[in-house]
Formats: sequence, C-alpha cells, structure tokens
Amino acid sequence: MLTALAIEGYRSLRDIVVPLAPLTVVTGANGSGKSSLYRSLRLLAGASRNGAIAALAREGGLPSTLWAGPENGTADGMPTQGTRRKGPVALRLGFAGDDFSYAMDLGLPIPGETMFGRDPEIKVEAVWSGPVLRPATLLTERHGPSVRIRDAAGEWQRHEIGLRPYDSMLSELADPRAAPELLAVREQLRSWRFYDDFRTDAAAPARAAQVGTRTPVLGADGADLAAALQTVRELGPTGALDAAVGRAFPGSSVAIVDHDGLFGLELRQPGLLRALSAAELSDGTLRYLLWVAALLSPRPPALLVLNEPETSLHPDLIDPLAELIAGAVTDSQVVVVSHAPRLISALEGRGASRIELEKSGGETRVAGQGPLDGPPWSWPKR
Repeated sequence: MLTALAIEGYRSLRDIVVPLAPLTVVTGANGSGKSSLYRSLRLLAGASRNGAIAALAREGGLPSTLWAGPENGTADGMPTQGTRRKGPVALRLGFAGDDFSYAMDLGLPIPGETMFGRDPEIKVEAVWSGPVLRPATLLTERHGPSVRIRDAAGEWQRHEIGLRPYDSMLSELADPRAAPELLAVREQLRSWRFYDDFRTDAAAPARAAQVGTRTPVLGADGADLAAALQTVRELGPTGALDAAVGRAFPGSSVAIVDHDGLFGLELRQPGLLRALSAAELSDGTLRYLLWVAALLSPRPPALLVLNEPETSLHPDLIDPLAELIAGAVTDSQVVVVSHAPRLISALEGRGASRIELEKSGGETRVAGQGPLDGPPWSWPKR
C-alpha cells in the first residue's frame, strides 16, 4: 500500500506530502489543486512507460507546469523572498510505500544542447525500501546517465548503460536478476488505473455495440462496456453485477445481447414492455453502469484513482456508487477526487480517510497539516 504522495514544484503544489489510506477521498474548493494532485499521480504512473516526459510536453513543457510563485513559498499571502532563484529548476514526484518507495527529479536541459529545451530531463531517480529514505534503505539510485544498484550482499554495483535523459530507469533497467526492486516498482506503477473521462453523450462509444471479447479491464473511454459487464458476470464475484444494478435501480437487470459478434447492452426495468438499449439510457444511468464495470473488474489494480465519479449522477445513485467504491478496497487501494458532499460523507461512513486541500497565496496545502504533521519525506539529492 502507498502511505504518502509527495510533489514539489508542480503547478500550485509547491511542496506537499499527502498521507494515503486504503481509501482516501481528496476534496477541496474549485481551484484548490485537486486536479493537479490527480495529474501528478498520472505523471508518476507514466514514468514506468517513459510517458512522463511526453505528458509534460503536452501540458506545454516543464516551464509551463512549474510552481510560479516564490521559490520558498508564501507566508500570510506575502512573498518570503525575491524572484531570484537560489536552487535548480525542479519538478519532483514521489511516493512512499510499505514495501518500496520511489522518487524522480525532473529539471531543464543545458541551454543550447538541444532544440527540445522545454522538455524536462530526468536528473535523479531513486528506489528505497520502506517509506523513509535513508542511506541504509536506498536500493537503486540514478544520477544522469549512471545508475548504481545495491546487490544481495549489500554492495553497490554501478551500471554505466548511458541512460538517455528522457528515459526512466524503471523502463530501461528493470531486470528480475540485476534489479528486482526496480521491476517490482515498475510493475506496481503499470498496474495503476485511472478513470476520469467517461463520455455519456449521444455519440458516446459506450452506447454503440462493439466487438465482444473478454474484457477484465474497462477501457478508459468505456467503449467496451458491454463486454466488460459480461466479463464481470462470468469471471467476477457471483451475483455482484446484479446486486450493484439492483441497489441503484430496484427491480431492474442488465442483459448483454450478441448481434453477430457485436455485444450490446440492455437494461430491463419493471413496468416497461421492452428493454432499453444503451443508446436510450440517460446519461446518469449509463455513467453508473460504467462505474459498475470499472469497480467490479476481475483484474483489480494495485491503485485505482477516480476523478469526480459523481458527475451526472442523480443523488439516489450516490450511495450505491459509494458502496461499489468501498467494495473495491478489498482488492485495491483507492483514491477518489471529489467535491460532492454527499459522496464524501457516504465514503467517510465506510471508512474513507478525508484529505481536504486549500490554497493560500497561490499555494496548495493540506488543511490542518502543520510543518511537522505530514508523513516523513526527504528527496534524493542531485
């Protein structure tokens, strides 16, 4: 399980360490930094596939995503220093875990060396055992193109493989014999799953019949909804799909129909003489069924991150959704980003830990967290 998420220098997240529980709800006012926290988790996951650099480039490059305030933050809304920078330009991302922890330090290339001057370079990466970075817990460390790995005897072995500045050691050096810890962290990150952009408009992919094949993981756009629901029915917990639909729509049931290899979705409701196809469902009904497929996945991830899952849902569907989310914690750690009081309350009633973000002087902070109250954290040195 992850115990903390650390971010430094990303948009309004100048320097923040967020504690994580098996089920964590992140909330706060509009503009408080919730979306930045969500995107930072996606950037971390992208490191395992060399996707973090490209993701930052799509946001306008490193200069466009850096904290724009004073280097040392603000106090009572007033700058604590002038505009002259004393430290290096850096965007740092990391997480602490029960087994392994990881951090990466991104900076700018040397001017004049490349035309891709807005693309960040990986300056430092580190993997260590347990949640606290100390010399004794450090397992793997990367500085520039060079990596050193602690072997089974506790001795450091240097690997001069010439890592390119835009390649992560997680994707280039993970090996079950030479670097099993790197492999474990890489596979953990690759299992993380994010849902934030289900379409439910009239042309949404989820409304159309799609080729039916076993689908243990619902796609990010929900196009394979019918196949995913049928997979849940056949491979998931017995009766879980029917129970989730029945809680939200009493007396109703979902059926998957096969049209010459194309799977379609139908909802049968009491009082109606025929079933409703996916194309006829309301936005809220379709979205709830998408969440059913995502949260009952027969292949649960290590970490499941949901961004504003309450969107378009009728208030009567919030409690069944909360039940689904809480049930997913049996197999996955779950982070929910939301500003819906009813969903937050329902999840807190099911054991969720609440993290409220607030912004002061342009800087995002965890409400009620003093300088010494957060999880212990230190960054690897450049």
